[in-house]
Amino acid sequence: MAVSSRMPSQPAARGLLRRTPPRILPVERAPGRLALAVRAVSGSPGPGGSPVPRRSPAPTSAPSSASSAIDFLTLCHRLKTTKRKGWINHSIKGPESIADHMYRMALMALIAGDLPSVDRERCIKIAIVHDIAEAIVGDITPSDGIPKAEKSRREQAALDEMCEVLGGGPIADEIKGLWEEYENNSSIEANLVKDFDKVEMILQALEYEKEHGKVLDEFFLSTAGKFQTEIGKSWAAQVNARRKEGCKKQK
Repeated sequence: MAVSSRMPSQPAARGLLRRTPPRILPVERAPGRLALAVRAVSGSPGPGGSPVPRRSPAPTSAPSSASSAIDFLTLCHRLKTTKRKGWINHSIKGPESIADHMYRMALMALIAGDLPSVDRERCIKIAIVHDIAEAIVGDITPSDGIPKAEKSRREQAALDEMCEVLGGGPIADEIKGLWEEYENNSSIEANLVKDFDKVEMILQALEYEKEHGKVLDEFFLSTAGKFQTEIGKSWAAQVNARRKEGCKKQK
């Protein structure tokens, strides 16, 4: 069968040329979730023409630089090597360091259990930082004859210096706040950690009495009647009871 070589008539050709794809609406005018998502990211108008604010990343606390963090931790190394002066004054060989003392206090806060209206996590944090300024000023004891206000001033200045080393920012501010809370004894958490400070000291004194055959009455007398919380009083009573029991066995 022969194939015709005739071209389509002119009107038909024009009809073919006029056939165009359907018009696609702009994304911001198209309905559905995709358009809403695009508008939310781009900041273009939302439904009804009202502007939709551009989404911002969730705020995060800026971490300290690696250099500042290592500088700060290197400074804190002194807490591991500086021995507690009260034990040195009593000729205890190989006495605990400042960091040893703070670590066991943090453990006390950890195992204290749930207490009404007490933020246990905050207690742990306070225990970790309460003597942190001693990395610079050392362990100042009553036997040094330095007034309490002057001791506090020195430690505050040291803390400020350490926070500058850390690079400032929200973490440094938190450390300052925790230290000041303890220093001012201004919360139930500070009350509790103050008690842990004393309990840890008399427990260590009891251990040194057993290990070195010494009598360390000074530490028990200086803390007697100064516990603020029920758990502090209870734990201190347990330490004292064990000391008395040990004395009976020696007689």
